[in-house]
Amino acid sequence: MVNILYIEDDKEIGEWVYESLKEHGFNITWFQSGEGIEKQLSKTDLVILDVMLPGLDGFSIGKRIKKARDIPILMLSARTAIDDKVEGLSFADDYLTKPFHMEELLARIEVLLRRYNKHEKVLQLKHLTIHMKDMLIINNETSEEIQLTGKQYQIFQYFLRHLNQILTKEQLYEGVWGEPYIEGDKTLMVHIRYLREKIEKDPANPEIIETIRGIGYRVRK
Repeated sequence: MVNILYIEDDKEIGEWVYESLKEHGFNITWFQSGEGIEKQLSKTDLVILDVMLPGLDGFSIGKRIKKARDIPILMLSARTAIDDKVEGLSFADDYLTKPFHMEELLARIEVLLRRYNKHEKVLQLKHLTIHMKDMLIINNETSEEIQLTGKQYQIFQYFLRHLNQILTKEQLYEGVWGEPYIEGDKTLMVHIRYLREKIEKDPANPEIIETIRGIGYRVRK
């Protein structure tokens, strides 16, 4: 059974969505704020998340969820401004505006589950085999597992979620640390150097994490 974490403070909408998804065979856990959801994430297959919530807003909660686990997030919001959609889609996988039809919500859920089931198999990247669901990284030449630290794991996972995209230092830092990048801060560069030492054949001439001079970095498939 698919486990859905639903975060919505509007009781009327929440009850309608909760009951409708239960009727369609989903196992739903409903929170009315982001407080206390951490223990739920390990057994969650998909998150449906409102933007306007008491305490932390949905954007902040969604970014924290993505840093903790790479699971599909569907934003469900009455905020229709293009800026809100762009911000939501910078980390979430879909953005559906209220009011909506239940048939459309169900269709989008199915699309996200299919997409993640396919992506959560195995990624071949140069000499690495990456099991996406468990983030298990194997060096094909030595058959050994590559162990990453917490921040190295988060940085590499962020790259893999944005394969083939050129990412600025600002995007990477804000995406992983959740804080604004301060010009001149070497923290990100140091972490990437140590990450390269673990995953590259020749860290001095990296093939996986490319440096795009004057812009940032890119991981290409």
